[in-house]
Amino acid sequence: MELILKYFPDLTDIQRDKFTQLEALYQDWNSKVNVISRQDIDTLYERHVLHSLGIAKVIQFKSGTSVLDVGTGGGFPGIPLAIMFPDTQFHLVDSIGKKIRVVQEIAAALDLQNVKAEQIRAEKLEDTYEFVVSRAVTRMAPFVGWVRKNISRNSFHPLRNGILYLKGGDLTEELGELTMKTRSYELSNYFKEEFFETKKVVYVPL
Repeated sequence: MELILKYFPDLTDIQRDKFTQLEALYQDWNSKVNVISRQDIDTLYERHVLHSLGIAKVIQFKSGTSVLDVGTGGGFPGIPLAIMFPDTQFHLVDSIGKKIRVVQEIAAALDLQNVKAEQIRAEKLEDTYEFVVSRAVTRMAPFVGWVRKNISRNSFHPLRNGILYLKGGDLTEELGELTMKTRSYELSNYFKEEFFETKKVVYVPL
C-alpha cells in the first residue's frame, strides 16, 4: 500500500481504505479461484494495482466518463481505476465466468457503485464508451478491430476518445500493423521500480 501512496499521495481516506482492502480480498478469492498467478499475489500492489494505475498517470478521467475494460481477468485495470475515479463509470468484461464472479464479489465488498462486471465477449458489446482500457489481452491490431465500434464520438478530454492499452516489451512490429497513429507512454517515466522498465501505456485515438 505504501507503494500506491508513494506515487498517489493525494488519495482521500475512502480511496486509501479501498486500496488497503484489496490485498486481503484478492488473497481470499485467489485461494478459491486462481485469477492471479501464485507468484504475483505477493506483489499485488506493484504488478497489478500500480501497473493498472499507470493509466491514471496518462489521463485523468472526468466526471461522467464511461470506460470499458476488456479482458479484465481478476479486475485489472478496471478495479484500481474505479477506486481512483469514483465519478467515472466502468464496465468490466471477460469471457470467463468464474473471473467475472470474483470481480463482482470484490466490487461489492468495496462498495464500488461505479463498476458493472459482465461475462461477455467484446465483439458482442453494442454500447459506446469514451475510452477502452485493457492489459495485454492480444495483439493490438485484432484488439482495435474488436472495440473500435464501441468508441463514442462524444470526446471531452484533452486526449481524443480511444484505447489505452497496457503492454510491455518492444512493440515496434506490433504497432506497425496498425493503420492509425499511436502514442506510447513509458511507465518508467512515472514509476521507478524495475518491473516497469519496459512497460507502456499505448494510446490509440479512434
